[in-house]
Amino acid sequence: MGGDPVSRSFAPDPHDAAALILDLQGAGLAGRWVEVSFRDEGRGSFSRVELAALSNAPGEPESTSLAERAYGNGRFTWLGRLPAGLLALRLTPMLGETDLSLSDFTIRVQRRLVLLGRGALRRPDLAAQAVLWRALGKKVRSRNRLTRALTPPGLTGYDTWVRCFDTLSEADRARIRAEVARMPAPLLISVVMPVYNPDPAVLEEAIRSVRAQLYPHWELCLADDASTDPAVPRLIARAAKEEPRIKAVRRAENGHIARATNTALDLAEGVFVAFMDHDDVLPAHALFEVAAAIQRQPDLDLIYTDEDKIDAKGRRFEPHFKSDWNPELLYSQNYVNHLTVVRTALVRAVGGLRPGFEGSQDHDLLLRLADRLAPERIRHLPQVLYHWRTAIGSGTFSDKALARAEAARLQALADLIARRGWPHRAERGPLGFNRLVRALPAPAPLVTVVIPTRDRAELLRVALDGLLHRTDYPAIEVVILDNDSREPETAALFAAMQADPRVRVLASPGPFNFSALSNEGARAGRGELLLFLNNDIEVREPGWLAEMASIAVEPQVGAVGAKLSYPDGTLQHGGVVLGAGGVAGHSHLGIGPEDPGYFGRMMISQEVSAVTGACLMMRRAVFDEVGGFDAARLTVAFNDVDLCLRIRTAGYVIIWTPHAHLIHHESKSRGQEDTPAKRARFEAEVATMLERWGPQLRNDPYYNPNFARAKAQFRLW
Repeated sequence: MGGDPVSRSFAPDPHDAAALILDLQGAGLAGRWVEVSFRDEGRGSFSRVELAALSNAPGEPESTSLAERAYGNGRFTWLGRLPAGLLALRLTPMLGETDLSLSDFTIRVQRRLVLLGRGALRRPDLAAQAVLWRALGKKVRSRNRLTRALTPPGLTGYDTWVRCFDTLSEADRARIRAEVARMPAPLLISVVMPVYNPDPAVLEEAIRSVRAQLYPHWELCLADDASTDPAVPRLIARAAKEEPRIKAVRRAENGHIARATNTALDLAEGVFVAFMDHDDVLPAHALFEVAAAIQRQPDLDLIYTDEDKIDAKGRRFEPHFKSDWNPELLYSQNYVNHLTVVRTALVRAVGGLRPGFEGSQDHDLLLRLADRLAPERIRHLPQVLYHWRTAIGSGTFSDKALARAEAARLQALADLIARRGWPHRAERGPLGFNRLVRALPAPAPLVTVVIPTRDRAELLRVALDGLLHRTDYPAIEVVILDNDSREPETAALFAAMQADPRVRVLASPGPFNFSALSNEGARAGRGELLLFLNNDIEVREPGWLAEMASIAVEPQVGAVGAKLSYPDGTLQHGGVVLGAGGVAGHSHLGIGPEDPGYFGRMMISQEVSAVTGACLMMRRAVFDEVGGFDAARLTVAFNDVDLCLRIRTAGYVIIWTPHAHLIHHESKSRGQEDTPAKRARFEAEVATMLERWGPQLRNDPYYNPNFARAKAQFRLW
């Protein structure tokens, strides 16, 4: 192929409608060093695709992700050695889009001597090692060293990310204008902006950013909330005179942000309304991306985007890359703003913003909208389409203002509880965020705790002591599955436990199969709620089980997971992120005990795609509905993730709560994947997950696609 465009055409992937397959059988590329380059025209600078090689060679994975490097404006390249059993290349969009528009796709075969020369210029030490290992016949080690020598340094900061992924070129602007011209029925979007005594320079910049939108079908509705600075009304009047799409009204008296926003809303004629503060900035493509999303899905009611901050010099920093729709997270914090765009009729139907909720007026609005929103009519755009300006000249947010905002946020949640007739209560949680404290039914439902174990009595004794004597929950039964324990200490512990009527020990001999053992324990129990618990869990706080049970009993909840820490306090489990490390990984693994996580996420209950089976609760009815754990193909690894994905497919949500916090002595009882048999079993389970859940593993709705997926650390790289 030698650098010429690939003559073969892409075809849809029969297993994933959004992906494209390039059949390369017979092309002579298997095992060759190549450079693959392409451009995704459809998404411009903001493309996110996964390039993967499909193989059928023994000992090679069926699918290998090729970590392409972005160069901006939708251009990507990958340099490396293709698998010996190469069948095809697969391209999959990573931003939730349904199509790819590729151009300039080339595959260039690279000569090894030329690559060694290039590698020697960048990393002579690694290039020399590649030559040495090749001479010694260690081809795999040689390839690894050469690959590292050829790999350019990664991204080193948000500025670099902005340059590579979030900077419009002239070609991007031309593409957007052409797409707008092709829109069959463009909708009017009303940008509403309450104004009160901003620095005239930043107000002018905010207005200018709206006027610079590449999507022309907008109106800017300004409500001056009786500003005392005479420069402000003059600036507004001048802007309205220059631009007919700007409407303005001056309020007779200052009514604060909720009333002023409602006044601006009264001017709005657009089908959708976008909320904007008087000192913030919209990037030029913001309204286009929103309008394009509505064109693709006309029944949308709410669209929201990622955001970052800008300082006095316009420098961008502290990006917030958000979850898709996550009602549980919204109860605690307003992760949605900004940019927030809502169907205008819906905003008016709930009465607009409520005076008295200043500081959290937008959070209150979203919680009231949530009463009427269907998840399928909500779209999160994982693009930074709003720049939130940090305070200029006013100092930091005062303690008094912060306290008022927190009180308003808490009241907004309390009002939601009252509207929905819940028996729950709202409390101030960690970092001042809300906490929804659910009420347990009376009487409390029986919890069957299922614990598979093999010896290690010293661990099991700690787990049982915490469960039976240090847990504040009135209805517990424990079913222990004894998987061929041999040690006298274990037998003595079992004998002692039999004296407790809440405990049963069942013999379950044979090869260790977590799924089969857990299914057997569930069948033996009587509880309405099932808790699958590892034998190496240590209880530290009495209320953990009540917290989990109060969530698990809710009809829409399919499963609940806990916050698990290592004995040194570092985090072991903060929920499971799909695709991390290939199949799935634990969120925020290893962060310190005082680290709140990304935007406080490890302090807040939230929906996740999956939780670990080390401490997993669900209603028995849900467990039976989805068929329990897969004891045939997922005996040890990923059975919990598979179960959670089947639960989500059945229409339930998975919730992770930090308010059930335990210690996990992970892998002390079972050990690592350190034998050929264990590794073979693990590889087979990986293959099962990829075959069964491939598209879902590539797009976790709660983990922003801009984040790196090598680990679930909520980082760009």
